[in-house]
Amino acid sequence: MKKIQALIKNSKQLFVLSLVVVIVASIFANMINTSFYSVDVKRISFTTEKGVLSGLLYLPKGASADDPRATIVTTHGYLNSAEMQDAPAIELSKRGYVVLALDMYEQGHSMNKLDKTNSSAFFSFWPTALFDAVQYIYAQPYVLKDFNGNGMIAVSGHSMGSFSSVMAVVMDEQQFATTGIRKIHASLAVASDYLYTGYLGVNAATANAMYGSRVNGIIAAHFDEFFFDSKAEATGDTMIYKDYVQEIDGRAFLGNPSSPTAGKWYTLPNGGTRIIYTPYETHPWNHFSIETTGNQIDFYNKAFDSARSANMIISSGANQTWFWKEIFEFIALLGFFIMFMPLANLLLTKTKAFSGLNNPTETLVAGPKTGAQKALYWLIIAFSAFFPAYFFPTLMDKQADGLALLQKGAEVVMVFAVVMLIITYVKDKGKSFSKIGAAGLAFFGALTMRYMATDAGKLFVQSAWFNQPTTNQVVYWAIMCALVAVMIISIIHFFDRSTNPAFDFRSYGVSVTCKQVMLALGLALTLLAAGYALLYTIDYLLVVDFRFWSWAIKTFEVSHVMSALQYAPFFLVYYFFVSIAINLNTNNTYINGWKGYAVAIFMVVGGLVIWMIMQYGSLFTNMVAMEPGQSLNSILLFATIPSLTVATIYAKRLYKMTGNVMTAAFFNTVLFTLITAANTIVYSFLK
Repeated sequence: MKKIQALIKNSKQLFVLSLVVVIVASIFANMINTSFYSVDVKRISFTTEKGVLSGLLYLPKGASADDPRATIVTTHGYLNSAEMQDAPAIELSKRGYVVLALDMYEQGHSMNKLDKTNSSAFFSFWPTALFDAVQYIYAQPYVLKDFNGNGMIAVSGHSMGSFSSVMAVVMDEQQFATTGIRKIHASLAVASDYLYTGYLGVNAATANAMYGSRVNGIIAAHFDEFFFDSKAEATGDTMIYKDYVQEIDGRAFLGNPSSPTAGKWYTLPNGGTRIIYTPYETHPWNHFSIETTGNQIDFYNKAFDSARSANMIISSGANQTWFWKEIFEFIALLGFFIMFMPLANLLLTKTKAFSGLNNPTETLVAGPKTGAQKALYWLIIAFSAFFPAYFFPTLMDKQADGLALLQKGAEVVMVFAVVMLIITYVKDKGKSFSKIGAAGLAFFGALTMRYMATDAGKLFVQSAWFNQPTTNQVVYWAIMCALVAVMIISIIHFFDRSTNPAFDFRSYGVSVTCKQVMLALGLALTLLAAGYALLYTIDYLLVVDFRFWSWAIKTFEVSHVMSALQYAPFFLVYYFFVSIAINLNTNNTYINGWKGYAVAIFMVVGGLVIWMIMQYGSLFTNMVAMEPGQSLNSILLFATIPSLTVATIYAKRLYKMTGNVMTAAFFNTVLFTLITAANTIVYSFLK
């Protein structure tokens, strides 16, 4: 333990160690990704009528015009990128298949350059993405065709990627009517049904007719958060247990057998073969599953049974290695996050440029002493953790009932703040500027919350400026949480800290000069540049990034940077006030040290963690989630919770280094806003 503590305090050694960890782990991740260099993996892009499509091409050694291979074009779902298809891409390419893991339009490195409106934006990225990619890949010499020129190509995708795969087959069949060539031989839909393709006129019956004699499969998890139960989809309460083979659409897909069975192949009168797999998994779990990956391997073994090169490996879903890439990329991810704090300390202590920020703070503010004070302290901590979780569905979806409650609560605080001002003028003759400021800030926070609750429908709505749908949800939730922090801090200051001479602006970490504010921003941008320079170098040389499941640090396009800049001022509000709250409450004479970190993390994400445990615990034990309508929002927390945990640690570490909260607020804003922007959909050219 002492050696670890010594290492943490030695910034130079810790920085070098974290850098080595990132590089070595990335090298090992690359080895797994390339199946120990038997597969060439590179990022490609190509132009289409809509714009540019990008993806990761997995080309096995030997695949060429002389030895063309069966090919799989696979893509991700909503808010993801090509890297989320790592598992099938690695396992299939090492068995000899060519694989193109695609970024759909508007996500990853792909872009739809056509103008679009709010009403058409949702249908701008997935309907043609896979079909456009098939046109590109079909023309490549290493892709196998039969004697008639039909492509030995399969299309697949997860969630919205599956919507795209269904539409690709439909468009391919329409194209066949004029060309006599089918470029798509098989399709495997993972984690979706026909709910959204139905809006384009492709329901289950239409899709089944257009599949024709192709080989088709569906992976329909029993606990999928969105699909595979028509009654649940009609109500919106979709987080329940499903059994798709017993659904009308599922049975029809299999040819309406008398006793449909998951995992069994069915041959239809038109010559098509069909199968449905039903793993005991959730929607995002499909990405991170040995069972689902095994199902994909077995499906393509069947689909391309008579179209396999002699140089390809025939094997089942056993002996999978993709998860080792996830492990090594997770290690690299940890190294990436660890690297910033020792680097920050080195910049503060070893350079003149940032020496003006170097103000190590070990002073503890006064903490609660009496039993009543301690009880109040823990009540505040509990409420701080409780509010973001309890009102999570309300704020993410702008639910009317919950917003009405928040509006009333804000009005109560406004009245209370006025009473606080009256008390100040009666008792202190208006001379206590500290109390006046606290009352005024509480009133302003409550007034702002009332406005945001009342006019929620007008705030952070999809537009050319706010062009990331889920980021709009998260930033609204974040600002409302920040306003609660403002009100709590103000009220506690008024009744307690305003009379304590030990409390001043320095106690809150906001005693900074204009020069220090600019230095704090400069340090944040310098750290960001260093981190992403490392990421881009790793991506260029090794074609891997830093991730674990859906929590990812990935490279970006200019559109992501522009979007991040548009959201950054609002996230700055959140990180600024949360930094004040956690340092004030976890760096005092009562709670500090490692306990301070634990309490700080609990304040920020503890309630969300409990909410997730209750949500999924209920789903798996009761067959229905605690909040069955919170499908997408639940999934968003898988990446949000760890990001906020890291941000909390940064807030405390940078406060100890600089004595102010601005540095951490700036750094957390630029880093995590960019991470968010790069990992979700960006509606470019939105009118």
